[in-house]
Amino acid sequence: MATGFNAAEYLLSAGHPDATAVVSPRRSLTYAELASESRRVAGGLLELGVRPEERVMFCMVDDVELLTGILGAMLAGAVAVPVSTMVTGPELGQVLADSRARVLCVSGEFAGQALTALTLAPEVTDVVLDHCDPAGFGVRTHDWPSLSGPVPSRRTWADSPALWLYTSGTTGQPKGAMHRHASIRAVCETYARGVLATTSEDRFLSVPKLFFAYGLGNSCFFPLGAGGTTLLEPSRPTPALFASRAREEKPTLFFAVPTFYAALLASDVPDDSFSSVRYAVSAGEPLPASLFERFRARFGLEILDGIGSTEALHIFLSNQPGSVRPGSTGVPVPGYSVQLRDEAGAVIDAAGKPGELFVAGPSTATGYWARYDATKLVFQGEWLRTGDSYIRNEDGTYSCLGRFGDMLKAGGIWVSPSEVEERLRQHPAVAEVAVVAAPDADGLDKPVACVVPAPGFAVDPAELIEFCREGLAAFKRPRGVVELPELPKTATGKIRRNVIRELVRDSLRTVPSP
Repeated sequence: MATGFNAAEYLLSAGHPDATAVVSPRRSLTYAELASESRRVAGGLLELGVRPEERVMFCMVDDVELLTGILGAMLAGAVAVPVSTMVTGPELGQVLADSRARVLCVSGEFAGQALTALTLAPEVTDVVLDHCDPAGFGVRTHDWPSLSGPVPSRRTWADSPALWLYTSGTTGQPKGAMHRHASIRAVCETYARGVLATTSEDRFLSVPKLFFAYGLGNSCFFPLGAGGTTLLEPSRPTPALFASRAREEKPTLFFAVPTFYAALLASDVPDDSFSSVRYAVSAGEPLPASLFERFRARFGLEILDGIGSTEALHIFLSNQPGSVRPGSTGVPVPGYSVQLRDEAGAVIDAAGKPGELFVAGPSTATGYWARYDATKLVFQGEWLRTGDSYIRNEDGTYSCLGRFGDMLKAGGIWVSPSEVEERLRQHPAVAEVAVVAAPDADGLDKPVACVVPAPGFAVDPAELIEFCREGLAAFKRPRGVVELPELPKTATGKIRRNVIRELVRDSLRTVPSP
């Protein structure tokens, strides 16, 4: 029988009991208090009938409740499933039904989405509410403070499922990437210690939220694994807010995506706002060299750009402290191997020749929940197919060229063009549409909708963007709309997205990042 291991126990035991584990605008907890709260939540989930390896879904703001919920679910031997708080009700219902979770935990801010989602997920029996009116839910409801109960020994092993994270990834529709307890320890030992050299003296401030793999590492795994302090922020991130938090809380490590670094540069926050930070980290999408240089010149910090994925749990290719190559993604994180492969699957050894990036390492997910074909496509033996096109530079660093296929990112979050296109097709003014990526004024890729108007209609870009905002999560909306007389197509009728990308390449160059 394999030796028992539980990632939550591992994280909660790393810090001194009296040391500060978490600071949020509402309260702070020591490691002893965090462990007590997490065990209370674990006991409460067990009292609700949650069984080993059963999913518990969380749609909650970044605060103590979500942190203790994730840890509590894992302590109880269940599977924690934090999901995006930016989704619409139907989108939440889709992943809730797919996961077959019977328990949903919700912050009051997302009660409306949850009410809609429950109509699409009939297997849910209990909803745990944090600062939320229980009226209208139609299932058993419980206040968050009422979660309580004894915590019997629910043994888990290194390979037991601990965490599911939903991603569109390289194949469109949301899929649950399934992670083991051991994956959590692995990212602490590889990127956090091997690249950032984290210690108990570190204080972690992350713009990406806990429902992202990136944010979950930044605000939960890394600080707790090092015995340090996580600085949680439940509110929507803005440059002014995070600059203020940085001045007040003195983080030593700061995490964001390129879009947010661009927003900081465009803001009037004081240049010394991040003076306590020893490393700034970027991931989610490639960091343009110009952004790196401008940020260093103004704030005095080098940004360590890297690439990770939901399927790999965190960053596996990264620039290293003291040896940053601007515009590149750096070198493999200790513990990971990468390969570039051509379209036939052959490994590319020559520098400067593009290929698809594959990665192997200890934190790779075991596959996608109930997605047989997608799992076979992405998880190939020990190798994970990323869907990213890269080249290896002469100095051994790697640089991103874009995506294999048509998926794109906005603000570091995957966006499926087909989903946005389907929404736009519902507008009477749209006859045909194709959504592609185009760089904005900061060199960051954003969605652009190329629209062929329906007969008798004119294209109103602002109206179409607002139409998308009303029917989709806001980050999926196009940042620009370009009218075309027709969409370029192949002889067989397939849209030539490569041609469209060239047509709109400069369409956002003069548009500031929103």
